[in-house]
Amino acid sequence: MSIKRIGVLTGGGDCPGLNPAIRAIVRKADRENIAVVGIKNGWKGLIEEDALELSLRAVSGILPKGGTILGTSRTNPYKERGSLEKLKKTFSALNLEALIVIGGEDTLGVASKLSKEGLKVVGVPKTIDNDLSCTDFTFGFDTAVNIATEAIDRLHTTAESHHRIMVVEIMGRYAGWIATYAGIAGGADIILIPEIPFSVDEVCDLIKKRHTGGKDFSIIVVAEGAKLKEHDLVLQNKEKDAFGHVLLGGIGQFLSKELERKTGYETRVTVLGHVQRGGTPSAFDRVLATRFGVKAVELVIAGKFGKMVSLKGNDIVDVPLEDAVGTLKTVDMKLYDIAKIFFG
Repeated sequence: MSIKRIGVLTGGGDCPGLNPAIRAIVRKADRENIAVVGIKNGWKGLIEEDALELSLRAVSGILPKGGTILGTSRTNPYKERGSLEKLKKTFSALNLEALIVIGGEDTLGVASKLSKEGLKVVGVPKTIDNDLSCTDFTFGFDTAVNIATEAIDRLHTTAESHHRIMVVEIMGRYAGWIATYAGIAGGADIILIPEIPFSVDEVCDLIKKRHTGGKDFSIIVVAEGAKLKEHDLVLQNKEKDAFGHVLLGGIGQFLSKELERKTGYETRVTVLGHVQRGGTPSAFDRVLATRFGVKAVELVIAGKFGKMVSLKGNDIVDVPLEDAVGTLKTVDMKLYDIAKIFFG
């Protein structure tokens, strides 16, 4: 029996490339005479039966647009009593035969659980954090790196002019991929990531070494989840989201004050925040999202459910969803070792 009607949703944090992925799914599905239903606001839409038909006209012109035309949320159907039953009823009520889920670790983690319960699901990996296992890259990451790199480039000129230390706080949650890539590309003098706890004194020593060598400014890139050896994670507050995540942020401000106090050098902090996940996607992310979307529909047609599309080298392949969400993908230490060559 051939597939005639599928759903698609985008969950978790938004990122550049979601709309190109949605567009690719609808275009490929249309060629295969498959109708596509857009589920609004992630898992929340499937719980509340909030959906719309996605025609070719509905996805026309969305390729360069950031965000997602379907909306998103961090709703976790496994947290609220009765939500799973409502979700499955909606799946049936909408006459869906399969569901393409575009998301990161949390959204695809739900998809993996639902797949084990019999729901016909295919995953598409998106996240600026690039922390999903079993894929070389997720879409959204390249755009975030480009935005962060441009910001670092701009901060170089003001740092040099005023002889300041500039601390740049970058997103990435518990993985330092954006910080590492943007730090290398932007010529950062120090890069601090969650994978390697650091001490403020070590950073001070590197800065003093630069000043002794005649450099009277420094650029320090710090990931929002970077950990101090002598301190707990710096948080905005202790509240947790539906998936149990704390709200990271504040490490840049903390580090800036400590560096100025211990070195006596004027220090400023810039927190890039959600700027990194906004705006138009890069060419790389548009192409990757498009390839992922097309492959996802092909997996549905082939009946290969419980899979996630993945980039391996230059090939788009499929991997088990449970493997992709089983372990967080952290920064390759060989890459970080290259970054350290330029520290200080």
